Amino acid sequence: MSIQLAQKPDTSAIIQLLKRCALDLQKQHIYQWNENYPSLEIIETDILLQQLFVLKNNEKIIGTIVLSPLIDEEYKAINWKDQNQKALYIHRLAIDPSAQKKGHAQRLMDFAENFAFENKYHSIRLDTFSKNERNQQFYLKRGYQKVGSIFLTSQSDAPFYCYEKHVKHN
Repeated sequence: MSIQLAQKPDTSAIIQLLKRCALDLQKQHIYQWNENYPSLEIIETDILLQQLFVLKNNEKIIGTIVLSPLIDEEYKAINWKDQNQKALYIHRLAIDPSAQKKGHAQRLMDFAENFAFENKYHSIRLDTFSKNERNQQFYLKRGYQKVGSIFLTSQSDAPFYCYEKHVKHN
């Protein structure tokens, strides 16, 4: 099992994984991803910016996570607890439905938190869909605090909750 930067040849496998995740969420009546999001263009940009990481098991991609220093426009309205602007933003954490509930999301989050520490980020920020209670509990258990909500109307009429965790440096 390894976590590495996604490469251009990984694009198709990543898109297929995200589509399987979207369908799995829809079966649970969680409509956070749809045919427009995440898009091929977004994934290609993530790869180009070298901010998309993949979790591989025997060369098969079973998970993804985006670690970005770039703040999305929607996030600028949030009153983040850490006023230092050196924040790492997490997007599109996804585990293939066939590989879920095996600790892989924890593994990717451990990687992200380690990455933030090693690269001297002051906080980690993310959002999760308000209708996805499992994700909300996942982040709360990891020490993230809910700091506000945003609307991503291209994805849903329901809000997305924003979470933040301070990165402790000795």
